[in-house]
Amino acid sequence: MKARLAVGFAISATVLAGGAQAPDLSLRIVSPGTDTYLSGPVMLKAVIDPARRARDIERVMFYADGRLVCTVVDAARAECPWDAGADVKEHLVRVVADVAGGTRVVATTRTKGIEFVERVSVDVVQVTAVVNDGNRFVKGLQKTAFRITEDGVPQTISHFSNEGSPLELVVAVDVSQSMAPNMPQLKNAVRKFLGALGPKDQVTLAAFNDNLFTLAKRETVAAQRLRAVDRLAPWGGTALYDVIVRGVQLLSKQPGRRVLVVFSDGDDRSSHATIANVEAAMRSTDTTLFMVALGRGAREAQLRSGVQRLITLSGGRGLFVEKSENLEGAFAEIVEELSNQYLIGYQSTNTKRDGTWREIAIDTPEGGHTVRARQGYRAPGGQ
Repeated sequence: MKARLAVGFAISATVLAGGAQAPDLSLRIVSPGTDTYLSGPVMLKAVIDPARRARDIERVMFYADGRLVCTVVDAARAECPWDAGADVKEHLVRVVADVAGGTRVVATTRTKGIEFVERVSVDVVQVTAVVNDGNRFVKGLQKTAFRITEDGVPQTISHFSNEGSPLELVVAVDVSQSMAPNMPQLKNAVRKFLGALGPKDQVTLAAFNDNLFTLAKRETVAAQRLRAVDRLAPWGGTALYDVIVRGVQLLSKQPGRRVLVVFSDGDDRSSHATIANVEAAMRSTDTTLFMVALGRGAREAQLRSGVQRLITLSGGRGLFVEKSENLEGAFAEIVEELSNQYLIGYQSTNTKRDGTWREIAIDTPEGGHTVRARQGYRAPGGQ
């Protein structure tokens, strides 16, 4: 993972009227705000004043540097993800709200670049690990308890957290037609899973069949997470490999724990991606993969073998259940594991940017525990 430190600032939004005016309605940009850093993945946000007038808005369009970023039809949740890039430079953010009847309101904000950007570029390898003593999670270990090697060469741990590190999850739920009989139990299990997560955890909920549909994006509000679950409905086929690749892409590159939880009841029938494509995607990320398989997905040896290879590569875990009434227990096990993860980072002594695969090994020499973590990472390519 490549971490960049930068310095910059933004100026506050100014509300303008464009075209025919709506004097009793205004639009405010609340993100980016005044004196904020603007680099990397950010969430652009705007609000309608008064809030009750949001129902009169037909669409909200977000522009960055003159280019349309996204269009939102729910003005009550006018949010738009955007990647501002690694460097702190001047950007013009413009939000346009079309009001029923032909009027519109416009808000703009301009962030300021600086002529000189002081930046430190460091290659930090991030590893999420769990430690077991038999069937028991081992809690409270300190940095000195761990030993880590890369291609057999000892490494020095520079970043360490044994509790409460930032957590970003993508939860991808199979809603293919075969899920129809099990959908009530699945919804209940997903609700309890999301309800057990912390208020600082960022949750993206996605449904997939032949395609992937994002129902909630980096949501931290519990009520909004649960409301998104109600929109799950069964239809279509199963594109399991595609959703794993896409799920990795949905996760940000910011420091912290990244987790992809995928639920499916069957094998892949609709993907464009192959198992080799999925394995390549997992080798290029520090995301931990959890798979929950139901019914046929739990019984098929070929599916279990492919899934096991992927989760072992990422340091994750596969849970295979025969009956839908056992889903709550499977998701509860994931919650427990997430609460017992260690986040470990180090700067590799191998400074070559050669794109090679490098094997990681972590253990606790004195404790003699079992450590589960990702098996390695793909080094950055040459620059």
